Amino acid sequence: MQDASKKLSFLEKSGYSCADAAANFVFMTMILFQTNFYTDVFGLTAGAAGTILIVARLWDAFADPIVGVLADRTNTRWGKFRPWVLFSALPWCVVMILAYTTPKGWSMGAMIAYAAITNILLMSIYSMNNMPYSALGGVMTGDITERAKLNSFRFISVNAAQFIVGGLTLPLVAKFAVGHDAQYGWRMVMTIWAVLCFVLFMITFFSTKERIQPPPQQKSDFMQDFAGLIKNSPWVVMFAMTLVHFCILSFRGGALYNYYHHYADKAAMFDWVQKLGLTAPPLAPGAPKPGGILEWLGYIVHADRSNLANSSVADVFNSIINMIGTGVTIIVLLMSPVLAVKFGKKAVAVCGFGLAALGTFAFYLLGPTNVNGMVALTILIAICYAPTIPLIWAIYADVADYSEWKTGRRFTGIVFATICFALKTGLALGSSSFLWIMAGFFNYDTKLPDAPEAIHGFRVASGIVVGLLFAICCVLLMIYKLNKRLTIQMADELAERRKQFKYA
Repeated sequence: MQDASKKLSFLEKSGYSCADAAANFVFMTMILFQTNFYTDVFGLTAGAAGTILIVARLWDAFADPIVGVLADRTNTRWGKFRPWVLFSALPWCVVMILAYTTPKGWSMGAMIAYAAITNILLMSIYSMNNMPYSALGGVMTGDITERAKLNSFRFISVNAAQFIVGGLTLPLVAKFAVGHDAQYGWRMVMTIWAVLCFVLFMITFFSTKERIQPPPQQKSDFMQDFAGLIKNSPWVVMFAMTLVHFCILSFRGGALYNYYHHYADKAAMFDWVQKLGLTAPPLAPGAPKPGGILEWLGYIVHADRSNLANSSVADVFNSIINMIGTGVTIIVLLMSPVLAVKFGKKAVAVCGFGLAALGTFAFYLLGPTNVNGMVALTILIAICYAPTIPLIWAIYADVADYSEWKTGRRFTGIVFATICFALKTGLALGSSSFLWIMAGFFNYDTKLPDAPEAIHGFRVASGIVVGLLFAICCVLLMIYKLNKRLTIQMADELAERRKQFKYA
């Protein structure tokens, strides 16, 4: 008999969360900075960068179902999914560094080819690691409350990683670039992140255990599994919702980066960071920076308020606002399991996405000097959106349960693989569509980012477009039929069935 309803220890839940923290050193760098890395540091045009991003991520999306099929058919003494986390760890770290290394003296054609190849390799390894990792959470326990707690641990770690990436990447790049260039700064920072990723992957592998197995009489049949998936109406809704949801994340990352760097008033941002004690007079040419941890991290803006064009004030403000949003998210995430138990995952997610849409629309109304409003809306949106993050991933496990409940067949890997397909496709469409919308509707030229049309485009994209996408997610979740009552019924009936299984 399976110990499918086992309560998970603090150490196992914490250990499981580490691999997704590692994944977010790539994921959040991709969402927040990759678009601008390719255009501003690597030197590609918006069109070339957009094409590379969508090709690599669509390839990654198509790789996920392949990995899902293989993972469902993997049988080792470590389980089906844990070995994928182990054996993809080192290649992940090597390619992660290569993807943010800028070759010197290459032709533009060779640079485009290098960017495309390294990005495709990184996305392929991401699939081989993160898809089985996501499925692992669905087989560690069958207890729906424990799953909600497990995903809360996971996304606390995710947001801790996002706090580091969003808050430290740009200042550290600027620090390492001193005496070198931004290309060197990016390579050094990604090397640090890669080493940390490897350690976190190892912790996950050694601290977790798979407990839920497919019914013993179930035979491997991909076509039957896929046919069952198509008939799974909760999966259909969550597939569409995931596509839009992750389109939001990458679209919003690119839009907000430009919103803060080109729309927000630099003098207003300078005054705001000055109140935090993070400004200092300009340094004389060749003069060393003063010591201290904030100087080392690149958080001190050395500039004159009247001449901020080439200062780091936008980088510092953008990083601080990222950390504020992530910090609030981490705190509110702790409430997710309580809210899920009281109201159900679906109800909490519907409210969260709906309120996040309203808060995002308000971004369009802010004037360029209203930096306090930008901070306030960031906090408000984080409070509304945060509870949805772990609950959405717990819902995916419910979708796998629904297939087993209806058909008697469990295919966790395929469920998560196809969801990851939607996720990666959404990311691809988000990053690329931002660049294409900016170029097509606002005449965006990467060499003229401060043109009035482009600035208006950044404002429309970060407020109106992202708000509409949040609203679409809210509507799709309202259609989703697995409410609190049905989810509990499903879990109870599956637990009774599993007690009857006999495993060799």
